[in-house]
Amino acid sequence: MQSPEELAREKIDKLLTECGWIIQNRSAINLSAGCGIAIREALLKNRDEADYLLFVGGKAIGTVEAKPEGYTLTGVEEQSGKYGKGLLDIYPKWCEPLPFAYESTGTETRFTNRLDPAPTSRNVFAFHKPETLLAYLEPEHQLNTRLANLLTADQMPTTNLWSAQIKAIRNLEKSLAANKRRALIQMATGSGKTYTAVNFVYRLIKLAGARRVLFLVDRGNLGDQTLKDWSSSDKTLSEGKARRVSAGSANQFQQFVTPDDGRKFTELYNVQHLVA
Repeated sequence: MQSPEELAREKIDKLLTECGWIIQNRSAINLSAGCGIAIREALLKNRDEADYLLFVGGKAIGTVEAKPEGYTLTGVEEQSGKYGKGLLDIYPKWCEPLPFAYESTGTETRFTNRLDPAPTSRNVFAFHKPETLLAYLEPEHQLNTRLANLLTADQMPTTNLWSAQIKAIRNLEKSLAANKRRALIQMATGSGKTYTAVNFVYRLIKLAGARRVLFLVDRGNLGDQTLKDWSSSDKTLSEGKARRVSAGSANQFQQFVTPDDGRKFTELYNVQHLVA
């Protein structure tokens, strides 16, 4: 019978493979076998071992610390950080300490990007693809750089926006640029909350490089009305753009005309209506 640790590593192997990583044992390392290589039980300094040492483009880029299911991962971040600083000299690396660290049980996975100005671990749904981690190394793809673009961009057009909406958008952008991952905007009924959100989503996509935005509604009838709006529309919603918005109030996105481009939001980006 497999131990809890063995079961966890079996699940992690599967998750890594699904995300494009090639799993190898430390006794048979071939860093040229593909873009992303995950070495099991890689040797480190001081006789330590990394459960998985991740390589992209032939260079070490991160670690995965495996724990049995049910283990509290929030206390493992410090251990992962130590492994990121303990590479043997034989390993080529992008930088040291390694910029990326995961802790995983196979059912729960946490991720830390040490390139962020204030690195903290967070839950993720899956491991990143090797190409994604490689892109994160580029300055223009780093989160703090992209969010700072919101503040350094040209003055936001104020046409059709009330002063309260402008204030909400600007303060939210300042909050994100300060590496605060959560924010709450409180606006009165009828003050244009959805229109404010649509304007911000547009800026987040265009200026900060967001690829996907999830826009949730709190009443089912809003989603039903949205589906009706889309069904009766003869607009072409896709122009081959990679970015998309998943919305429960998509009619607002359909009607929204971008202030700088003059085209409708849905002529530039895909909007998908999701239902539970």
